[in-house]
Amino acid sequence: MNDTSSALLGPAEIRDLAGRLGVRPTKTLGQNFLHDGGTVRKIVRTAGLRPGERVVEVGPGLGSLTLGLVEAGASVVAIEIDPVLAGQIADTVRTRVPGADFEVVLSDALDVTELPGEPPTALVANLPYNVAVPVLLTMLERFDSLERVLVMVQAEVADRIAAVPGNKIYGIPSVKAAWYASARRAGTIGRNVFWPAPNVDSALVYLERREPPTTTASRRQVFAVVDAAFAQRRKTLRAALSGVFGSGAAAEAALRAAGVDPGARGETLVVEQFARIAEQLRDLSDPQVTPGTSVSDTDEQEGDE
Repeated sequence: MNDTSSALLGPAEIRDLAGRLGVRPTKTLGQNFLHDGGTVRKIVRTAGLRPGERVVEVGPGLGSLTLGLVEAGASVVAIEIDPVLAGQIADTVRTRVPGADFEVVLSDALDVTELPGEPPTALVANLPYNVAVPVLLTMLERFDSLERVLVMVQAEVADRIAAVPGNKIYGIPSVKAAWYASARRAGTIGRNVFWPAPNVDSALVYLERREPPTTTASRRQVFAVVDAAFAQRRKTLRAALSGVFGSGAAAEAALRAAGVDPGARGETLVVEQFARIAEQLRDLSDPQVTPGTSVSDTDEQEGDE
């Protein structure tokens, strides 16, 4: 296997490869190509992968992180939406890390429902900033084999995912991620390790799978309650959930039955409390109970603090 320093892609090699492919990073696809070997090695170390572990990577781009993963002995399946990049990455890996266990799936990660080979136990990725939360939650929902996740996202998004109740940035991503896993910030990444350099800081967030709350409510119901609770952050839960339960009085009764103060706000509740509230929903087919944007939202709908 090649020496790490020679196998990984440096800044000049990234630009040269992109030039030969006619690839120009686009904001539409959220492309910022990682080119710093030290950062790649930091991510791989932090992921704590086992030899031969099946890893899924979303948005491998030109292959910087991919090369670090296969060199560490991981069995990698990469999901790439760009056909030019998907067509190139297998050759890049084969050339720079001969014998690597690697395959690529040409698809939008939000459309993938199954992957070839063994089920992945880890997700390690530099997620496109514009779809980071939807992709993360979608992967956690669809692939329950995932035990651990380490993703690089916009620093603000990492903080929201890892936020705890009572924090002013605690919201929809925080609660929905907590349904699947415990989350924590795992490091800060500088802007200059990317080409082109993004206008925002990046960070690593580490998630470890845990069982969802024990509840008679479905995930759909719980997430509908979460969406409603944060739709207007300034509202009390009694007011915010009045549409879900049909009226303010019904919402108050449901909250009291769940052991939650009707005057509280969503940012103070843990995911288990949202589950208890959702248990008060009487009818799965009630048109007032909608799944919201389920796994594909951010805090954008929350409004001003």
